[in-house]
Amino acid sequence: MAYVPMTARSREEAHRAATPLELFFDLCFVVAVAQAGKQLVHALAEHHVGAGITGYLFVFFGVWWAWMNFTWFASAYDIDDVPYRIATLVQIAGVLVYSAGIPRAFNDNDWTVAVIGYLVMRIALTAQWLRAAHGEEGPARRCALTYAIGLVICQAGWTAMLAAPEDSRRWLFLVLVAAELMVPVVAERDHQTPWHPRHIAERYGLFTIIVLGETIAAATVAVQSALDEHEALDLLLPIAAGGLLLVFAAWWIYFAVPAHDRLRSNREAIPWGYGHFVILASAAAIGAGIEVAVEQAVGKAHVSTVAANLSVTVPAALFLLTVWMLHARHFKRGTAQQLVLPVAAVVVLACAWTGAYAVLWTGLVAAATVAVGVTLTQRARSGA
Repeated sequence: MAYVPMTARSREEAHRAATPLELFFDLCFVVAVAQAGKQLVHALAEHHVGAGITGYLFVFFGVWWAWMNFTWFASAYDIDDVPYRIATLVQIAGVLVYSAGIPRAFNDNDWTVAVIGYLVMRIALTAQWLRAAHGEEGPARRCALTYAIGLVICQAGWTAMLAAPEDSRRWLFLVLVAAELMVPVVAERDHQTPWHPRHIAERYGLFTIIVLGETIAAATVAVQSALDEHEALDLLLPIAAGGLLLVFAAWWIYFAVPAHDRLRSNREAIPWGYGHFVILASAAAIGAGIEVAVEQAVGKAHVSTVAANLSVTVPAALFLLTVWMLHARHFKRGTAQQLVLPVAAVVVLACAWTGAYAVLWTGLVAAATVAVGVTLTQRARSGA
């Protein structure tokens, strides 16, 4: 088979959609999301709140950042030939290794396996950027080479972190995160890669759906396990119903506005893309919170009712507020529409103090938020 140079795709390409390989890529990444959520459940149920949240955010960063880097690269350069597919499958193998290392990283601050998996993912992506540089000229070539150099420097930093004293790894982790976040900013300073706005919005939407699906799956397993052991249907039914309403509402709210309409350049796209760390992490954490609420209801979690409720309401409120900040507010007209999601976030957070039915109340508030938002939008359209 003849070698095909990798050249940039057009931003104006019609009918650009996610490929089967990208969907497969997303599904494999959800394995890591599930591992991170599982560790968060254990930490919160044992009342290790600070360590649990910190560990969750750290391990989730590796999942989100590797996914995000592949997604934007693929939007600009996916040619779907044999070398491209093999490099993508290598990245999938890397995320599976990373997933296997999450428990040790989370609980023991041992990042060896996780970093090995991360390096596998990043080496494959570096090869992709070098291939893109080979097929480009001028500013586009410099951009691709800067990406490759930045990736190599960051991976050297992650490798060095493994040799650092254990008590300094948390701080080094934050420094390396900052370095990783700066690579796209520096690389695209003089040249913007030709990512496709509709394709990017679709990819983020699909991954959000998959994460919400993992949330439902995790909550379902928790309810089923509790029923098998305790048969406490009267305690678990409100949690299950509220959790389902909450996830349904989260899906509705996320897709209420056409996000791609605002993705015109890196000035809008980079904050939007980076901000999805909070959206995706909070969406996954909702499922973990529902599991904690289930365990607390049947007496398996060593936390108070309010603490268990907060494990659901805090990520739910963060999800609502961040969706509003990133794109919903840009499509709202008038004070009433603008206040719906921020007010809902505050009310959802307050639901933590409503006792044993907090998850149900949270779901009802989320559903009411959707109803109010739809009503106000229809009224605005009819009055236009």
